[in-house]
Amino acid sequence: MMQEEKMTAPISSVGADAEQSGNNTNTIITDTSENFNICEENFRRMQMDFLRELDSSYIKTVSMSELYESVFYSSPPIIDGLLYPGTYLFVGAPKLGKSFFMAQLAYHVSTGTPLWNYPVRKGTVLYLALEDDYRRLQSRLYRMFGTESTDNLFFSVTSNQLGKGLTEQLSGFIAEHRDTALIIIDTLQKVRETSGESFSYGNDYDIISQLKKFSDANKICLLLVHHTRKQKSDDNFDMISGTNGLLGAADGAFLLYKEKRTSDKAVLEISGRDQQDQKLHVTRNRETLAWELEKAETELWKNPPEPILEKISEFINSNNPEWQGSPTELVSLLGIEIKPNTLTLKLNVNSGRLYNEYGIRYESKRTHNGRLVRFWLEGEISRVDA
Repeated sequence: MMQEEKMTAPISSVGADAEQSGNNTNTIITDTSENFNICEENFRRMQMDFLRELDSSYIKTVSMSELYESVFYSSPPIIDGLLYPGTYLFVGAPKLGKSFFMAQLAYHVSTGTPLWNYPVRKGTVLYLALEDDYRRLQSRLYRMFGTESTDNLFFSVTSNQLGKGLTEQLSGFIAEHRDTALIIIDTLQKVRETSGESFSYGNDYDIISQLKKFSDANKICLLLVHHTRKQKSDDNFDMISGTNGLLGAADGAFLLYKEKRTSDKAVLEISGRDQQDQKLHVTRNRETLAWELEKAETELWKNPPEPILEKISEFINSNNPEWQGSPTELVSLLGIEIKPNTLTLKLNVNSGRLYNEYGIRYESKRTHNGRLVRFWLEGEISRVDA
């Protein structure tokens, strides 16, 4: 509204103000022309992109430079180093203790309590215990956690099937609980549509793809409990019941197995797209039936410190939760020797890490006056006490 007033006022003035009005009008017309040219160029580019996509021989591509210019908002881990947003399989033989493991994960996420030596980000959890009843759940939870209950952990022993209202039910739950971080479906077989192609690669792949699309859209972790087959294999993950389409479409898998069926000791193997492969040795507590970490065969690799991110975290804090300015101003503020455009590219690539490790959001955009970057503080990660 203010800009419109500046544009119309000089035109309506007459007499002694005519010369001054002419100067103001020229300046404003120049700015308006620049804005119009930019809008026209953007519209022409959008029109060209639309026409290209109508061409069946056109394949949309992104250059390496365009990738570096983009800022992708990654979601933080649910359990740092162990469980991430996405769709995962949790696989093991029947009656091995998978449901106790699920209850343990659900409880720790819903309370924000570190699991073993892994930091946890607190969030609401929905556990579909489709092979249980509420009496058994009550008994199991009391044995594991006593009277230490939580309002952020919800259970259901019934649900619709995939393709018959399941995702609508899950969407409804998330709408009521915006901080939902984890949904457990125990078991996958209970929500699968039955068909003559139940165990074809294409059908298995499609089932997980549908669930992955849902978890990605809602930025949550969807954990699917499943069974192993009896046949042994050189690759333990080949023992997942069904075809390779299940693991192929999933973001990762957890495989729980015992060397001896009667033993309290088990091995938990983990493989995923966004995490390091791990092999954990766990023991089941005979009193609580909860799983305890005995040792990890592989030590988690950690990114080396990034000095730029550390410097940003020094001045973005609860006392100064937001800052914005040009990359040149940021270089001066940080007191480092680096080209402003190089700094912007490094921040674009490390934006996810800046948020996950320091709780700082980052935004970069072009304006008529040049590049503008912005930082703001958002949330904190529950960490293990040193």
